[in-house]
Amino acid sequence: MNQHLSPNSTNLENSDHIHWFRHVAPYINTHRNKTFVVMFGGEAVSHANFHDMIYDFALLHSLGIRLVLVHGSRPQIDGNLQQADITTPFYKNLRITPKTALPHVLNAVGSIRLQIEALFCMGLANSPMYGSKINVVSGNFVTARPYGVHDGVDYQFTGEVRSIDSQAIANSLSQGHIVLLGSMGYSATGEVFNLLAEEVAVQTAIALQADKLILLGKNAGVYDISQHLIREITDKQAQILLNDLTNVKQMEETANFEQLESQRFLQSAITACQKNVSRTHILSYAKKGALLEELFTHDGSGTLISQSAYDEIRPASIADIGGLLQLLEPLEQQGILVRRSKERLESEIDKFCIIERDGMVIGCGALYPLQADVGEIFQGEIACIAIHPNYRQGNRGADLIAFLQKQAKIQHISELFVLTTRTAHWFMELGFAEVPAERLPKARFANYNHERKSKVLLKVLNQNTVKI
Repeated sequence: MNQHLSPNSTNLENSDHIHWFRHVAPYINTHRNKTFVVMFGGEAVSHANFHDMIYDFALLHSLGIRLVLVHGSRPQIDGNLQQADITTPFYKNLRITPKTALPHVLNAVGSIRLQIEALFCMGLANSPMYGSKINVVSGNFVTARPYGVHDGVDYQFTGEVRSIDSQAIANSLSQGHIVLLGSMGYSATGEVFNLLAEEVAVQTAIALQADKLILLGKNAGVYDISQHLIREITDKQAQILLNDLTNVKQMEETANFEQLESQRFLQSAITACQKNVSRTHILSYAKKGALLEELFTHDGSGTLISQSAYDEIRPASIADIGGLLQLLEPLEQQGILVRRSKERLESEIDKFCIIERDGMVIGCGALYPLQADVGEIFQGEIACIAIHPNYRQGNRGADLIAFLQKQAKIQHISELFVLTTRTAHWFMELGFAEVPAERLPKARFANYNHERKSKVLLKVLNQNTVKI
């Protein structure tokens, strides 16, 4: 019996792999030629999972992603200083670096750099990096200056980022190299300064206008004050959360390393978003495959902090009727959209969402649940997609569709139809496929306008939440 089951079992396993690969493929295409700045501390370097992290970095590189890696070195510096019997105090969670400590700091940072470079050279036949040839480039890309004196405390050789040589980094990335940066910077006078790795990563991401900043820490992501993992928030929500966490820390008077790390990561994400790095991901270095899970699956692994949109997409209200009429009437007169009276808009306003910019309605769309043939509502129709002519540059239409798809998932709608006479190919680019009009539910097909001859397109929704 086992001999008969084994081939079927193998076929099922292969089918699962094929299904997985097909769902991963769109993410591969999305991320190709994008620039990601990835930061991890010295704790990650000494963790048992670090070899797998290197393999994952190599995989991302092989998929055409431009990687800048930024490593910290706090525990390694602590170890070196302890052996040398040197104490370096902290003030406001920042190390004060005297001149006597500087050689031990340099030793720790340099040792980690050599370790990482060696791991990228590991092309053994029995390793996941077999056959890979990856050049890792390091250099004096970071210019620093002294952090100075704060509250009467001289931080000595602790510094802050002054500038990033983004052109030199971009040149290295364009040649197919991975760029590796440490938590050190150099002044114009030749001095060396000890820097925060998070600051190096943030300033590098800003200088490169990176597509993503990825922060790998001990925690799975960011937790709220009730210790629930947050999957996705905007930078404005992150600021509110940071304020709450800071107030809690002040009430408790002490905070452990994980709490401080979360607060530093939140501040880093907020700073990056405010400087047009639209997405920051915070996830765990200890979880195997967390980076790949975050980038190539619907649910992700950690916390995504995204830039707050200047244009707000929200459900429409009765107060928006006037703006909707002004937006829709020109398109209705051109025959692009079916005419909707003021009375009809008022009665169907709960089906609409709008894009609002400075109080003006510049875009809209509607989601209508459909009665399925079996008597159960699980299908819907997207209709009345419109963008003001002055705002058709960019991705506002696609953002509207994404918003409506999220609303559809909330309503447990698994199949979305759209009827269009002019924009079929645009919807196809968003994942819709043309189907015969008869594919519509019978109740909807009965109202199909055969004279208008609209093309019917369908998209089957995955019920998971998409994080890109």
